[in-house]
Amino acid sequence: MRKLIVTALMAAAALPAMAPSVMAQSSRELQRDRQDIREEQRDVHQAQRNGSRSDVREQRGELADARREYHEDLRDSRDRNYRDHDWRDWRQHNRSEFRRGNWNAPFRYSTFNVGARIAPAYYSPRYMISDPWRYHLPRPTSYQRWVRHYNDMLLVDMRRGVVVRVLRNFYW
Repeated sequence: MRKLIVTALMAAAALPAMAPSVMAQSSRELQRDRQDIREEQRDVHQAQRNGSRSDVREQRGELADARREYHEDLRDSRDRNYRDHDWRDWRQHNRSEFRRGNWNAPFRYSTFNVGARIAPAYYSPRYMISDPWRYHLPRPTSYQRWVRHYNDMLLVDMRRGVVVRVLRNFYW
């Protein structure tokens, strides 16, 4: 039992140290993908000079595959569009990020439902969340913003003032 606990503690201590290497691995992976694209382009040019049409077609297919893989890896490395309930898992492991703190608005708390039209005072820049990826929230579309309302999180359509989504008790 003692060995199991010691092993678990060592693994928990090693996890934060591994996070930067994952990012470095993805940049190395992108670099390898770019190198693969260059090699495939050389193969296409060589096939155009020396080969038959079927060789050229085959090399172009391999070049398209290399480009597709590069774009997928690039999208994965840049993606901050978290899944719908990813914030719940993130909150369980990072409780300090979600502390309510001493936060009060100059208006009383109201329960909002999806589809409710709210006054601009509720979604003024003072209450907008400028970095929703910090909380692992889904990315809002162009005219939507995440807004804090006491310990709830509201996704508001800024053009019409309509609540699109409500996350109740988001903050502890």
